[in-house]
Amino acid sequence: MSTILVVEDSVAQQESIKILLEESGLKVTVASDGIEALQLLQHRLPDLVLLDIVMPKMNGYEVCRRIKSNSATHGLPVVMCSAKGEEFDRYWGMKQGADAYIAKPFQPTELVGTVKQLLQS
Repeated sequence: MSTILVVEDSVAQQESIKILLEESGLKVTVASDGIEALQLLQHRLPDLVLLDIVMPKMNGYEVCRRIKSNSATHGLPVVMCSAKGEEFDRYWGMKQGADAYIAKPFQPTELVGTVKQLLQS
């Protein structure tokens, strides 16, 4: 069973994403901010990181850069999932190393499909 690390500061969003992914047969771990996510990654690597951008302490762009620049985690797929849905936001997220970018509000099938596709590649 694949494990997804969901990094999201909104508890309501955390819960809805967690339920959606678990119902799709995935195991979910949750972090409330970028610092917590990076600490979790030091102890156990998930199969994919689903990352919000606008968070306290450290934004998702910085978290993605750190994941992709670390030799232990650079191959870890990162999906950015954010309300920042402008073309520039999408471009900047991909420039930081994200493997996919999903704008909120998203369709459940888009999120699950993107996650499963990255897990297979």
